[in-house]
Amino acid sequence: MTITHALQAAASRGIDRLDAQLLLLHVLGKMPAERAWLVANADEPLTPSLADHFLAMAERRASGEPLAYLTGWQAFYGLELKVDARVLIPRPDTETLVDWAIEVIDIHDNGAGSGDVLDLGTGSGAVALALKHSRPQWRVHALEASADALAVARANASRLGLDVAFVQGSWFNALPLSVDLIVSNPPYVAEQDAHLPALRHEPRQALTSGADGLDDIRQIVASSPRHLRPGGWLLLEHGYDQAARVRTLLVAHGFLQVQSRRDLSGTERCSGGQFSP
Repeated sequence: MTITHALQAAASRGIDRLDAQLLLLHVLGKMPAERAWLVANADEPLTPSLADHFLAMAERRASGEPLAYLTGWQAFYGLELKVDARVLIPRPDTETLVDWAIEVIDIHDNGAGSGDVLDLGTGSGAVALALKHSRPQWRVHALEASADALAVARANASRLGLDVAFVQGSWFNALPLSVDLIVSNPPYVAEQDAHLPALRHEPRQALTSGADGLDDIRQIVASSPRHLRPGGWLLLEHGYDQAARVRTLLVAHGFLQVQSRRDLSGTERCSGGQFSP
């Protein structure tokens, strides 16, 4: 079996060409940036063991297993993160949350040089690590209830050389400090949402949050004022149809400048507000 035959076999299973190329590069021990190598070596034969390994991985991809779990890597905000089934796969939509958080950090900083940001439900560490990488002068704290997910986040931080303070706990229970900015990509999918079967490979506890998907967001919004310094901000990612309800929650708990931000597809993906006691 040559490289061309392997990619054709993946296509016959309904696998997108880019996914097939990235999967084959992974099997061959090469980096995603080496896609041109596949084209230049299209007639290169694979050893029987490599061919069998690739076809087995292709079958798993065809059955719906995410590419990131198969390769063990996911790009996020310029960082390459290790991921596996213990954590949600970081999505490009969440980069909207990081963009907004960096804006708030830069405005709040105003020459001060540093501050404190808290990432609630850090998962793989994606948001916390992106913020620490982008604004290293800020102290970044990250809270996560799952010990398994926290192990993934800590390993990512160690490999990337980013100093994030990780704490295990449920939302604010284990973290008494006050901060200048709270960010969170919490569970926000309704328990009976029709999209859940497509997400069956990812940890359910990191996805669902009550009948309307807002149970965790309600708790975060209600508790955040006790952990924000005056003038601090709370920024939340949420579902594609939840922005108006999240803004209502923020207003009801006394947040000012309540607003939403759209992702690259134009969907209101994040909402937030400023705390003023």
